[in-house]
Parts: sequence; structure tokens; C-alpha cells
Amino acid sequence: MTATSDPAERLALVLTEGGLQRMTARVLAALLFTEQETMTAGEIADALTISSGSVSTALKSLTGIGLIERVPAPGSRREHFRIREGAWATLMSAQNAVVTVMRDAAEQGIAATGPDTPAGRRLAEMRDFYDYLWREMPALIDRWRADRAASR
Repeated sequence: MTATSDPAERLALVLTEGGLQRMTARVLAALLFTEQETMTAGEIADALTISSGSVSTALKSLTGIGLIERVPAPGSRREHFRIREGAWATLMSAQNAVVTVMRDAAEQGIAATGPDTPAGRRLAEMRDFYDYLWREMPALIDRWRADRAASR
């Protein structure tokens, strides 16, 4: 399957709808669908027929959030990239910062509207949901890692 296959492009569209920038989503899909262990920025640009600048921006973003990593490639002067082992758990761990921000925003909203108002009650549900995620996410990620290790 190639990086520009229909399933790869569909995944990129889903990722875009989920909030990723379009080119970042396409680069991530290319790295997920490639049959190679790693890809260079040039290979990604060629596979997707996009500019090297777009690839560079996407690679920086994906590296920054921990989904991909640079890897050494003996005999090559170019940087090689691949999906990081445990990338999805890393991403969800990083999302804990988002959970905290959402929880804090709800708490500030409750303080502004009052806890016994309709808005305050809706915001309390939001706060409670993000509190629950904050408490449960680490254990969920640990269980996933343990299950994955046991199945190898």
C-alpha cells in the first residue's frame, strides 16, 4: 500500500476533521502506510506531491507532539523519520495537558456563573468529566502497555 492510497488519504481526512492541519495529517498517514521502515522528507514530499516546506512544517509538528521520531540511517546523509514506538500512548499522555486546561476553564466558568445556575451545572459536568479523565488516563495507558507487551 502506498502513502497516496485511498485508505491513507481517507485517514488523513479523518485526522484533519479531528483537528490536525491538512498537510500534517497527510504526512502522518504517509508514515503510517509506508512499507518502508523509515522515510526521508524528500520521499514524503515525492509520495504526496507536496512541497518540501510543507513536509518540513508537518515533520516538526509531528515530532513535537511525540508521534514521530528522527532515526539514524547508516550510510545516508538525510534525516529519516518513522512513527514512534508507543506513539499513541505518548500522544494521549501529552493530551493530559489539554485535559487540565479544559478542567480549569470549566472551574473558572463555575466561579464566574455560580455553581447553582444552569450554566454552572453544565460547567460542573464538564469539570467532573475532565477530572475523571485526568484520574483514569494514566491507568488506562498502563493497562494498554501491559496488554500490548503480553501479546508480543
